[in-house]
Amino acid sequence: MDTEILEAVNNFLKVEPIEEAFLSVIVYKPNGEEDKAASFTESILTKFKDVPQDNKEGLVRQYLQRAATATNVSHLRVLMNTLGKLAEAHVITARMLCDKIMLCDRLVYENANFWIESFKLIKRVLPLVDYKGVREIMKNCRDKATTFPVNINVCFMPQLQALKDTLNFIFDRNNCLLPGYFIANEIMKPPPYHWTINKMMTDFMEEFRRTAQMVSIIGHTHMLPIVECFGYADHMMNSWKLDPNTLRFTFKGSLPYDADLLEEQTKLLRYVLDQPYSKEMVSVMMCLQKQQKQRCHALEEQLVNLIISAMEMTESNDSMMGSSFNVYEEQNSMNEWVWLHLSSQLIYFVLFQYISFSRIVTALYEKLSKKELRKGRDQLMWILLQFISGSIQKNPIANFLPTFKLFDLLYPEKEPLKLPDCTKSSLLRQMAPICIWIHLMKKARLENMNINRPLPIALKNHHDFLQHLVMPNTMMSMSLGNDFRIILICNAYSTNQEYFSRPMNILTEALNGNAKTAAGGQVPLVPFSMVVLDSLTVHSKMSLIHSFFTQMIKQAQAKSSIPAPALVETYARLLVYTEIESLGIKGFLLQLLPAVFKHQAWGILHTLLEMFLYRLHHIPTQYRLQLLSHCTVVSPQTNKMQLNLW
Repeated sequence: MDTEILEAVNNFLKVEPIEEAFLSVIVYKPNGEEDKAASFTESILTKFKDVPQDNKEGLVRQYLQRAATATNVSHLRVLMNTLGKLAEAHVITARMLCDKIMLCDRLVYENANFWIESFKLIKRVLPLVDYKGVREIMKNCRDKATTFPVNINVCFMPQLQALKDTLNFIFDRNNCLLPGYFIANEIMKPPPYHWTINKMMTDFMEEFRRTAQMVSIIGHTHMLPIVECFGYADHMMNSWKLDPNTLRFTFKGSLPYDADLLEEQTKLLRYVLDQPYSKEMVSVMMCLQKQQKQRCHALEEQLVNLIISAMEMTESNDSMMGSSFNVYEEQNSMNEWVWLHLSSQLIYFVLFQYISFSRIVTALYEKLSKKELRKGRDQLMWILLQFISGSIQKNPIANFLPTFKLFDLLYPEKEPLKLPDCTKSSLLRQMAPICIWIHLMKKARLENMNINRPLPIALKNHHDFLQHLVMPNTMMSMSLGNDFRIILICNAYSTNQEYFSRPMNILTEALNGNAKTAAGGQVPLVPFSMVVLDSLTVHSKMSLIHSFFTQMIKQAQAKSSIPAPALVETYARLLVYTEIESLGIKGFLLQLLPAVFKHQAWGILHTLLEMFLYRLHHIPTQYRLQLLSHCTVVSPQTNKMQLNLW
């Protein structure tokens, strides 16, 4: 049957020699050509119905190859009209017919008649194609347009017009061939498009301009969110969400949004990162999940930029005054508040593995090597010490090796630096570099790694001073005075129990009323100020809060006494540090409070809640809800309807 159809096509296209010879004198019968065409079409329709379905695609392909060779336009139109009738009679599918036309290697604009009749046929059968097929045909038409030369000759304009007519037919919404949004989605894909169809595409996209304005916020790039201490529900953050890879707003769908809405929103991210209580907000903005280890390179880059900005600010306004040990309120400059905030942000995002510590240090080294910034070096080392002290025991030394580059870059002095004042909290920042060095060298010895790197000359006095503090005679005679030496030992040797246990015990005893001064007098029983707590590294804070936690659990079980108010107040102050969340607020809610309820240690409970009450605004919302649930457990008769509704 396939052969018969192709033979019929050949016969229809065949011209007898005698007809060619006497073409100018032959008189044709009236309607002779029409009758011949009708007979041919009817014959092809009848024969095609008997062709197996699997053979139809190949047969249509061969049919089109023969039609493309037709030199007589009338014959070509009959052949293409016959294919149209086959599609309309559902003998072949319109989608298959259009696909075969588009894939025909003879469909080139130089073959003018076949090109024009092919696109006329596609336009004719398009209503019979489903929307997915129309979408593919539209993409093929767009690609075919790119085959025209840029400087198109006027003789090719009929071919181009035939293609544009087909595209216009698809774009016409009254024809209901393809949802307009799908067309817009294809148009928004990267060019190239031929310039002759650009206006058509632009005009169509302009129809979606108002739709884009309806689903976006006018002037969004000039707005900044208010970062609240209680945070926001996820659905309230939808308008601020950014793509973690591109830092662009996460708009749904390809629409002609304003150009500024599609730019990187680095200003927005840096602003939020710079605000207190912004950690959860940044996580929601960047679509970061705590349960998943998602590395966010854009977040790393912006944190590095913020640190460099802090270095530049410190360079122009260096005032590391520090505060005394017993002062109640910190006398910090604006610079120091910025560094405290950056320290908290860095630890949080590295802890949840949103950023890489080694990549941060390497990026800092690369940027600082191009700048001459020295005044903020101790502050930088202080925030690095915060993370290193708390994580170096659980991670290989290789993760921290890039830190050595910073020593070479930031401490090039050929003479030892002077020792800082031990009575000021600035001591801990200025001694941070040598504390890092001690932690790294101890870890290297544990891993049997030989680091052939001498101690920087600038830090020699600092190192000798620390070595003197941990000598047995000095350690045994040490007491809590008016300076920060005990805090310094805790920071430098928090991973070395041989030197760490003694100063940590002194801090704990001071809050239980058992500490003595160097002269043998009683140390006043007062809670540690925020100056003292801010001077401790993360690891030291964790050890301190763990000792408090253990002591209060034992006292709750024994019901023999209640902890000293100074201890409870210090414990409450430590709870607000997000860097020690696992041992801090989580331990308080999941272990300490249940134990206090279980043993009915109401004295401890009331003291804890009273001290904790004034710091609720520092605590994330989810922990406040847990606290509320614990408090209602002891009152089973309480009407909880309002709580549940809330």
